[in-house]
Amino acid sequence: MGQAKQKRRLREERQGLSRAMSQARFNVFAIGTRMSPTRYMSEEISYWSDQDERILGLVFRDTTDDDYGWILLARDRLGRFRSVDLAVSLRSPEYATVGLRQRIAKAVEDGDFDALGHQDDETNYATNLLDVPPGTNPDKLHPHFRVLLDEPSRAPARAVLKEIGPWLTPSDPHFVSEFQFKQFDQRLWEIYLWSALREMGFDITQPEAPDFLCRAPGIEFTAEATTVTASTSGALMNHPDPKTPEEMRAFLADYMPMKFGSSLTSKLNKKNAAGESYWERGETAGKPFVLAIADFHKSGGVGDREGGSMPYTQSAIFPYLYGRRVDWEMQDSTLVVRAVPVENFVYNGKIVPAGFFDLPGAENVSAVLFSNAGTLAKFDRMGVSAGFEAPGHRYFRVGLRLDPDPNAAHGRPFSEEIVADRCAEGWSDELQLFHNPKAKYPLRKEVFTGITQHFFEGGQHVSYSSGEPVLSSRTLIMKIEPQ
Repeated sequence: MGQAKQKRRLREERQGLSRAMSQARFNVFAIGTRMSPTRYMSEEISYWSDQDERILGLVFRDTTDDDYGWILLARDRLGRFRSVDLAVSLRSPEYATVGLRQRIAKAVEDGDFDALGHQDDETNYATNLLDVPPGTNPDKLHPHFRVLLDEPSRAPARAVLKEIGPWLTPSDPHFVSEFQFKQFDQRLWEIYLWSALREMGFDITQPEAPDFLCRAPGIEFTAEATTVTASTSGALMNHPDPKTPEEMRAFLADYMPMKFGSSLTSKLNKKNAAGESYWERGETAGKPFVLAIADFHKSGGVGDREGGSMPYTQSAIFPYLYGRRVDWEMQDSTLVVRAVPVENFVYNGKIVPAGFFDLPGAENVSAVLFSNAGTLAKFDRMGVSAGFEAPGHRYFRVGLRLDPDPNAAHGRPFSEEIVADRCAEGWSDELQLFHNPKAKYPLRKEVFTGITQHFFEGGQHVSYSSGEPVLSSRTLIMKIEPQ
């Protein structure tokens, strides 16, 4: 055999040591890897790994020089995939792909993946969200965490959280313990926010307070997470539990805006021992400040994380924030929308003024970020899309999407099966940002491309959305029993 044929045969054999992978799967493994400037400097082309996914690779186009390159990733001592080698200024994507696959083959042949991934800057320990302390009484764990940990159907969420954990650097030393024992929903909401903000291209640090300091070229802002929880005392303690359409309208008109208000005003008025509000603390001072809220006040029960109040309470947040409710009617087959002033919300003798953004001090809140999808089901769907589905199970999503028809008064029903490599769901898809028209430090619309954004301009509610975002949904898991 000639030398050229031998080289070709060897190259083909080494090609067998690597394989292509989907973007969704690569994104789970590399959720914390990309730095914010990369989205402006490069275009990702293809994704690769060795056969056992011990190392990953990425082929990209340099958008400045219009040439190509590749990056090799390996796990560091904390288990995070990070860059360990790269090549740039290559003439074509095909040439870059061949080079990357040869480099993966060399790494496999060398075999020392620990040494390859060592970065010499790792901390002493990684955040492990799923590692329960030895000797723990299972009955002491939060029931939703037990579902996550024990149910075979939750394998996709476990796979995703396993990759996210090592990237988290919470200042609160009790974060993992609270996630496992007492405050599962609240901590899951923070993990979801971190994932969505990372997907949107922000570099994130986690100071003591607020929860997140986010940076990207030309922008810095901070965000504090909060949740709506069940009331255990006071006027809102007895839940209306609406059943009929009339009861639901009354519930969303008064009770639910007051619930959102309780959580938001608590954060607005909170000060530390030095008397500082969230937007006045350390390196976070003088930057736009965002409050991020989700509704967990009424759960659907263990194992049914989206069966509670979360899917249907979002319409109550706009009236509370802006002191306006949105009314509509059809006139000559045309949808006419009006913002009608609201003065107060009243329930069980309690009166709460409308208009959070009108409150003293609220000018320091640049916007309120909301999602009704920061649940365990979201982590399952992201995991299934990346190929981590549990054997013997199928995953379905049903709900309402935004109808692009400008005269549509309601969302468009949809149903779909979540299948690996066929679903393009993102972490931030359901996020909604409500901008404060009186903000001291307003946020530009361009900072949050791809999510739904709301403004109150000229006495009207103005919204911007990308595509057909999901308005509300439920995720159904079907277990396939053998015949």
